[in-house]
Amino acid sequence: MTGTPFTATTLGSARIGPNRQLKRAVEAYWAGRTDQAQLHALAADLRVAGLRELHAAGLDSIPVNTFSFYDQMLDTAVLLGALPPRVAGIADDLDRYFAAARGTGRVAPLEMTKWFDTNYHYLVPEISSSTTFSLHPDKVLDELTEALALGVPARPVVIGPITFLLLSKGVDGTAPIDRLDELLPLYRELLSTLRETGADWVQIDEPALVTDLHDDPAGLVTRVYGELARATDRPAILVASYFGDLREALPALAATDIEGIAVDLVRGTADPVASVPALTSKLLVAGIVNGRNIWRNDLSASLATLATLLGSAASVAVSTSCSTLHVPYSLDRESGLDDTLRSWLAFGAEKVAEVVTLATALRDGRDSVDQALDACARALAARRSDPRVHDDGIRERIAAAVDAGVARGPAAQRRAAQDERLGLPVVPTTTIGSYPQTSEIRRARAALRANEIGVDEYERRMRGEVASIIALQEDLGLDVLVHGEPERNDMVQYFAEQLDGFFATENGWVQSYGTRCVRPPILYGDVRRRHPMTVTWIDYAQSLTDRPVKGMLTGPVTILAWSFVRDDQPLWDSANQIASAIRDETVDLEAAGVGIIQVDEPALRELLPLRAEDQPAYLRWAVDAFRLSTAGVADATQIHTHLCYSEFGAVISAIADLDADVTSIEAARSHMEVLDDLNSIGYANSVGPGVYDIHSPRVPEVGEIVASLRAALDAVPAQRLWINPDCGLKTRSTDEVEASLRNLVTAAHIVRAEL
Repeated sequence: MTGTPFTATTLGSARIGPNRQLKRAVEAYWAGRTDQAQLHALAADLRVAGLRELHAAGLDSIPVNTFSFYDQMLDTAVLLGALPPRVAGIADDLDRYFAAARGTGRVAPLEMTKWFDTNYHYLVPEISSSTTFSLHPDKVLDELTEALALGVPARPVVIGPITFLLLSKGVDGTAPIDRLDELLPLYRELLSTLRETGADWVQIDEPALVTDLHDDPAGLVTRVYGELARATDRPAILVASYFGDLREALPALAATDIEGIAVDLVRGTADPVASVPALTSKLLVAGIVNGRNIWRNDLSASLATLATLLGSAASVAVSTSCSTLHVPYSLDRESGLDDTLRSWLAFGAEKVAEVVTLATALRDGRDSVDQALDACARALAARRSDPRVHDDGIRERIAAAVDAGVARGPAAQRRAAQDERLGLPVVPTTTIGSYPQTSEIRRARAALRANEIGVDEYERRMRGEVASIIALQEDLGLDVLVHGEPERNDMVQYFAEQLDGFFATENGWVQSYGTRCVRPPILYGDVRRRHPMTVTWIDYAQSLTDRPVKGMLTGPVTILAWSFVRDDQPLWDSANQIASAIRDETVDLEAAGVGIIQVDEPALRELLPLRAEDQPAYLRWAVDAFRLSTAGVADATQIHTHLCYSEFGAVISAIADLDADVTSIEAARSHMEVLDDLNSIGYANSVGPGVYDIHSPRVPEVGEIVASLRAALDAVPAQRLWINPDCGLKTRSTDEVEASLRNLVTAAHIVRAEL
């Protein structure tokens, strides 16, 4: 089978809609305000509009089946008949799908964790000895048929069997990758069906091949793609990798009879391509335009790289390095950018235009795109020379802070000082930080953006929300309170808007998971804190209660991970600049009398390099940045941190090295497994394992929380145990939060009585 070579493509597209239409439609369906027919109609409209835009932009191969109501790994579990048995009793297909994604009052959802080292979260399929795989290709076939009917050169995309199994969770001792041979007949059947439906190419995504998730990736490649390529009734196969170099998997793929390989030339390099002679019979899809970040492509440099590849493959197509799922839709929706900043950027639509420009230059020569090349050169020169980008004074200040030391006193000494100052009960209760963003909060924020109210009125309303949240926590009987963060639009954006070196977009939404969308700020220059950012709010909250109120800050690594970051300096330089700003805030909070300060680092695992050899260096600078941000306070001030929704094993030593006095950590979906990991390294500080999952609408029963606490006490002595939910409560309803926390406090009293 030989597919017609193409020249310009992208590996996938965003799906939430430029106005977050899908988010609103799905949430309306969950709330019973719309039905399935309306939801499917809206989804079809979004897909059709996206296909037409990509076709009109000049792409000659367009990915389909990249749309999802929730998550692509969940979609693959449906495709392969691998949903967990606990949802089997739900008759309706869509409701069963959403039950696996977010749970119900009686059904626990699948675990969720980060998609490689991105800020996208995927749902982790569960594979047990009783899992019986079967093919259910309706979704991919329907979306292929839909695209072909529009005259679009459609290329179906599916997650490959290697990546699907390596990223799944084994249940009852099963190693998912051991089930690989059972999937190959299903993939062969799928390929045949896609060919019959009209597919010329199929893209099979195997990003797991750029990681150390398996000790013999080349062997897996030979086993899987040697087998799939032997099928005769199939489309041409493009195996797509992204987020790094394929290394030994590249020659193994090239040695099979597949027709195309997509390589990431942003996170990887072009050097290995020339050393694989077998590529001379393949289509090489060169991911030269960054699908994960928002900076304008250096077109001249990219053309030079592409030119080196022309003799290494039968044909070369230009592509984004990965799906544009990770970037906003278009710069057209940004009205608040000055022309200089705008010229430095490329969102999804602009990246597609860059792909087409580069493909045109490869086909017709540089002269055919002279104007684009000149505009690019001017923008890059302006960015390099802009005074907002570099500030030597900031760098000198950070060097002085590092020289002054980033270590606090010994942990036992700190604990004694904090116990004396705070006087908390054994196994104290608290929450992670945010409380529900109510309709009143959202209306006030919208009115502020529309200039219908001023800042003073907005802050007056938010103080009212803080007072209500404090009163609720006192009524519930929580021991350590939070102010609820009603004034914050997002845990990263809120701080970025108050720091020099960042700017926030108006409509730069990207999907984090399901219907959760975020607007990552853009880090473009050196970072400095302009003024105290949280002190007034925490001071006000503390004035309303005699119980301690935590100061709530976002840590430097998380601010870095959840922003679009600079590509003109090492990440650790940016991390230290942010850490210096957070350090100023911790010192000011302590001076205001705040006794507990939480510096959240939920993204610590997220930035971990995919190759083991690169991980120690990252963990060193990530830990140092956190300690730089927290080392300016006295021993009697208690430092908390929070981590969530990651596989923690790879960073467990770094979690200990953060040396926070209290670490709250996601544990409900993983059934307290993380505590054993902490014990295995001798972790001796206090820990608050999450006792219920806040990403599900279900209210945990008292007995369920008591059981979790007893399990935690088997691993952690009572003197070092805290009780809290898995994460912040921003996305939950007030009724759910109140009922859940009331049960949490009741469970805490039961366990204290047992102690």
